Amino acid sequence: MSELRETALASKAWPFEEARRLLKRYQKGAPEKGYVLFETGYGPSGLPHIGTFGEVARTTMVKRAFEALSDIPTKLICFSDDLDGMRKVPSNVPNPEKLQEYLQCPLTSVPDPFGEYPSFGEHNNAMLRRFLDTFGFEYEFYSARDFYRSGQFDEILKRAVERYDDIMAIMLKSLREERQQTYSIFLPIHPETGRVLYVPMKKVCAETYTVTFDDEDGKEWTLPVTGGNVKLQWKPDFGARWAALGVDFEMYGKEHATNEKIYDAICRALGGRAPEHFSYELFLDENGQKISKSSGNGVSIDEWLTYAPTESLAYFMYQKPKTAKRMHFDVIPKAYDEYHQQLRAYPGQDLKAQLNNPVWHIHGGDVPASTLLVPFAMLLNLASVSGAEDKEALWGFIRRYAPKATAESHPDLDQAAGFAVRYFNDFVKPTRKHRTPTEQEREALEALKAELEAYDGPIEDEALQSVVYSIGRERFDPMRGWFTALYEVLLGASQGPRFGGFIALYGVPETIALIDKALAGELA
Repeated sequence: MSELRETALASKAWPFEEARRLLKRYQKGAPEKGYVLFETGYGPSGLPHIGTFGEVARTTMVKRAFEALSDIPTKLICFSDDLDGMRKVPSNVPNPEKLQEYLQCPLTSVPDPFGEYPSFGEHNNAMLRRFLDTFGFEYEFYSARDFYRSGQFDEILKRAVERYDDIMAIMLKSLREERQQTYSIFLPIHPETGRVLYVPMKKVCAETYTVTFDDEDGKEWTLPVTGGNVKLQWKPDFGARWAALGVDFEMYGKEHATNEKIYDAICRALGGRAPEHFSYELFLDENGQKISKSSGNGVSIDEWLTYAPTESLAYFMYQKPKTAKRMHFDVIPKAYDEYHQQLRAYPGQDLKAQLNNPVWHIHGGDVPASTLLVPFAMLLNLASVSGAEDKEALWGFIRRYAPKATAESHPDLDQAAGFAVRYFNDFVKPTRKHRTPTEQEREALEALKAELEAYDGPIEDEALQSVVYSIGRERFDPMRGWFTALYEVLLGASQGPRFGGFIALYGVPETIALIDKALAGELA
């Protein structure tokens, strides 16, 4: 057994814990289909949101962990339920009133409000795939419309007819009495209107594999369950899909956790083996509300990628998946810097620590070196005091701080400089608020200015931090008050970087000039 595999078998990183659970499933060898199948589901009723990205990213992390533990081939399917009826018109699309007449039609039958694709479902599928491709996920995309219409699902749909009573018994136990009277696992698609119908079945025939029902106008229809004429209700669809594809692992948000036993029971009733599960907590917006793809609250994938790279988003997804996390724009700088901290730590770690490091799971063990010499938070502060409008303005300071650094030799730094200017202008600048110093703070700032004017030591982070610290130590207890004053008076922020590092980057003369402006009341 290789050292990697042996170490991975004992790793406490959550993807390895999930992978070990999955490995027990096939202790005697590979499955009959020849590979272990991971699946993620996607409901394209609105624009793809960041939770969908997180689901695929986390599933990929478990898949990579499994590949480190086993030689059994793996496959990841991203399944879009684009045959689902549009229950409500999303509020975050152009001209939403034009979609009103298509309510209850399959999403792949609803016109694309953006005018780019044949249907709204295909538009959202394309967006999802573009996001996944941006990160380089290896996956196969499955469309429910194609899955139902192509015949791939026919065998399971026929089996659902044959075992209709068994599956209905599973479902009825979970429904209110009123709902039980009209419920059917099959949802016919009306041959004339194209709408997905929620109507009771008058007959389910196992000899002809057809269903008979009355539409909303009382007209009777008989349709075959094959060929895309019907779809399954969403709970039966979950279990039936697992049985049809042989899914071995699927994770989903905690809102599905209460239905897990139903999904499993339906999968088994159809002759399948229920997969391993992982239930994660939901993302919350700035107000603590669940992020919704239809309302578009919270941060979208495109918005995150406007201010930070995909790897920082993957890092955020890795952290504590079973804990609900607030996801607003202010989490981006922290995730950005922590990701690079982990990159820098990785080369010096032993194998056990490397396998517990998030970057191993983000990059599948092929971890790049960080070329971010200056933290993102520091670049934001530099943009603030310098008034930089583009990354070249920041590079003027960076080159003095690190003369040998170039955009080519330090691509992470170059990328971060561009992101920092954009983030500062959109989020920091509108809320930045300097205050005037108190008498105690004014005296301390004057002392710091005098020390910097007399300073002839190295322009290095630690040396300058010692100067800053000595001024504060003599005047503030606790010291936190001194650093808060520096941030609020000089930077217009409630928190900031190690100030010695900031001086080294911004420049000693420039910092002296900044203190002069603050003391003269020009910043507040």
